[in-house]
Amino acid sequence: MRIFSILTALLVTATLYLLVFERPALMAFALGEEGATPQEVVVEDAVAPDTRVSVVALNSTATVIDSAVLLRGRTEAAREVMVSAETNGRIISQPLRKGGFVTEGQMLCQLDPGTRAAQLAEAEARLVEARARGPESLARVAEAEARLSEAMINDNAARKLSQDGFASQTRVAQTAATVESARAAVQAAKSGLDSASSGVQAAEAAVAAAQREIDKLTINAPFAGLLETDTAELGTLMQSGALCATVIQLDPIKLVGFVPETEVTKVQVGAMAGARLASGQQVAGRVTFLSRSADPNTRTFRTEIEVGNADLTIRDGQTVEIYIQTEGRSAHLVPQSALTLNDAGDLGLRLVAMGNVAEFAQVSVLRDTVDGVWVAGLPDEVAIIVVGQEYVTDGVSVAPTFRADMSEVGQ
Repeated sequence: MRIFSILTALLVTATLYLLVFERPALMAFALGEEGATPQEVVVEDAVAPDTRVSVVALNSTATVIDSAVLLRGRTEAAREVMVSAETNGRIISQPLRKGGFVTEGQMLCQLDPGTRAAQLAEAEARLVEARARGPESLARVAEAEARLSEAMINDNAARKLSQDGFASQTRVAQTAATVESARAAVQAAKSGLDSASSGVQAAEAAVAAAQREIDKLTINAPFAGLLETDTAELGTLMQSGALCATVIQLDPIKLVGFVPETEVTKVQVGAMAGARLASGQQVAGRVTFLSRSADPNTRTFRTEIEVGNADLTIRDGQTVEIYIQTEGRSAHLVPQSALTLNDAGDLGLRLVAMGNVAEFAQVSVLRDTVDGVWVAGLPDEVAIIVVGQEYVTDGVSVAPTFRADMSEVGQ
């Protein structure tokens, strides 16, 4: 039994040897070809081996695309004001609830006037009294000036008579004294007139202050917007500086991002910008502000984009992804799978160079899209290896099969 097993094994081994190693000769023998030996068949079928690596390549032409600076930021209300009281008093108006829309100048809080109306009336009465003193003071000035004129005439006559010997020196001295007295009276009358004018101005200031105090009793919305808090409750005792309400303006709304110092030279005020909110909503606007001073902690520069928000669907404080348009750059659209790394860890592509050899080219990714990635750093016309790039290195001969465009890659 052991002999038969050994013979069977030897027969199977011989059969496998003929099928694997002497297959051409065996086929020739089976077809009846004369004079064919295993060695001769092997010599006839031997061909110089092809050491080239088969790859799939894509002919690509550079295209100028709009590049962008990508930022992550947040939405921010265009304006937010905490409206406070400027005087003391008790709230006598019904409160407005948060979330409501208010127009510019709309009353938010009304304070109890107390005795302010009486104070205004008193100030107005004093103003009338002060104004009445004005004509009286003018009359006194005119009277004093007339007496001064009379005294000067008498003094002049006395001096002439004295020169001719018809008046004594005593008379001349008396008229001169009368002139000086009249001049003093004029100065006093003018001082009284200035005092009356000052009294009028003080009374007018008192009236304005009393009126301003009454105006402070009504606290109005500084601009149209939304109430972020309830207004002060009825009966609340307000002190100067106490909060009446917080009003925010959401139309237009600002998108705030922070540009790294390596990208700040690419951003310009007035540039178009697009943004995508976390909810998927997309908006567009223009850059309205770019800070000239970097944040001391992050070394980034604040930038603001203003966008419309008429329906108020965008809220303050939402996360947003911002794209700021910059100058166009020459780039190639390639499949993301074509990207590879060299031994140094640099990101790039394998190209079919002159003589059908592989060559690595370092690239920078500009934009990622559903159709592929846009990369820069390549010549205008290149042949990019899109399949098999991981199996070749620089200088390796390749046998490229070219595809016309990306739609054929992988077919």
